[in-house]
Amino acid sequence: METIEARTERSPLLSRRRVGLVLGPALFAVFYFVPAITGLEDAPRAVLAVTLWVAAWWITEALPIPATSLLPLFLLPLTGGTDEETAAMAYANPIVFMYMGGFTIALAIQKWNLHKRIAMSIIRMVGTKGNRLMLGVILATAGLSMWISNAATALMMLPIGLALIEEVKEKRFFDEEGLKKFAKGLLLAIAYAASIGGLATLIGSVPNAVFAAQASLHFDITVSFAQWFVFAAPLTVILLVLLYFYLSKVQFRLVAQAEISPDFAQEQLRELGPMSYEEKMVLTIFGFVGAMWMTIGFLPEEWGIPLTDTTVSMIGATAMFLLRARQTDEDGRRGGILVWKDMQALPWGILLLFGGGLSLAAAFDDSDLTPWFGEILGGLDVLPYVIIVVVLGAIVLFMTEVMSNTAVSNMLIPVSVGLALGMGVDPFAIMALVALTSSCAFMLPISTPPNAAVFSSEYLEMDDMVKAGFWMNIIALSLISVFILVWQPVVLASGV
Repeated sequence: METIEARTERSPLLSRRRVGLVLGPALFAVFYFVPAITGLEDAPRAVLAVTLWVAAWWITEALPIPATSLLPLFLLPLTGGTDEETAAMAYANPIVFMYMGGFTIALAIQKWNLHKRIAMSIIRMVGTKGNRLMLGVILATAGLSMWISNAATALMMLPIGLALIEEVKEKRFFDEEGLKKFAKGLLLAIAYAASIGGLATLIGSVPNAVFAAQASLHFDITVSFAQWFVFAAPLTVILLVLLYFYLSKVQFRLVAQAEISPDFAQEQLRELGPMSYEEKMVLTIFGFVGAMWMTIGFLPEEWGIPLTDTTVSMIGATAMFLLRARQTDEDGRRGGILVWKDMQALPWGILLLFGGGLSLAAAFDDSDLTPWFGEILGGLDVLPYVIIVVVLGAIVLFMTEVMSNTAVSNMLIPVSVGLALGMGVDPFAIMALVALTSSCAFMLPISTPPNAAVFSSEYLEMDDMVKAGFWMNIIALSLISVFILVWQPVVLASGV
């Protein structure tokens, strides 16, 4: 079986990196040292030049993306784009710490196998008759992805999916052609549900958190966890329903020769044994944090409780270290539910990526570069608003097929502020459009970590993912456009 690594070695990635290493500084030099190109003053011109350098290295991965994200920290002050304090403070934005807390809680869920118990419990409840097994996998994957990164969710669910395929293969529930369809549909369901589930919450997908952070930086508006959930959860639910019907009824339609054993999930739960003390503690903290995220926005102001999504996230993360575990580690020692050694698995690079994007955004505001983008893009207001939404969404979505969605959102959400202001429309509409569409790339293995994870199995070919992913892209773009036009003005208007 050919591995992802083998494919990568044959790809033109190394040459792309070499081009990027030269292209980034070259773009910086041209736009910084030739003022006539933009007509900008020194500070905004410096910010634009630094942004182009960073964007070129993000796109080509000339350096690891987190390493590139450190460039604004020193380039912005050195070039006069903004002062050192403004550039550095963005790396400590509250959204960064909210995400850090969410990552920490996710580590505890994975460490004590709570994720597998949740997934198997959902599959047992939904059942295994007909296409219900695929529905159970979609619900379990999406449910986990709302709280855990889509990459981690896909890696957790992939062994479960492969085990289900082996069960079907051994018991001969399908003929050979039916087995292929079942395997392909189930694996793609894991990949796509992992990306779709993350749309629903601020911590479920990086672009969502970028949206909230940029809203705070540009407009001093706090978008709470609950506000985003009210906006995005209905979209997520409808998109998951469409995913299920598309994969099971259209793209990989099949009829079982026999019913899949209803005891599969029960057997997996039996192997896990009774819920441990540690699992119960993790579930309690997880439930508390989730409940608080959903309700703190409704607490009466007269109570004077200064709770925010970030403080709740950090309370939950700290509690994981505070509560003692009853089981010992491999060294025979007892510590907390989490110990600091566990934090080695925290995706620190994502936090640096947040910081780099927010540092650029802060410099946009500080140097007054945002209005310049608005002036340039303001001519688009002659087009019907619905056309702008669909076309811009399509551009972002297909950019994300070949680029990291974190890089796309960090680059384009600040620019979308200027676009919206130039057009005279609600900035949150265009910002949310970029955030949502940049998470919905379904066509290629390189598009998202979940796509890459399932493509590493022997059951999927490139053609399978491209065909299914193309139509899922169309479905996602259509639905997101409708939600931006109809639902966003009702529940997530900026008032700007």
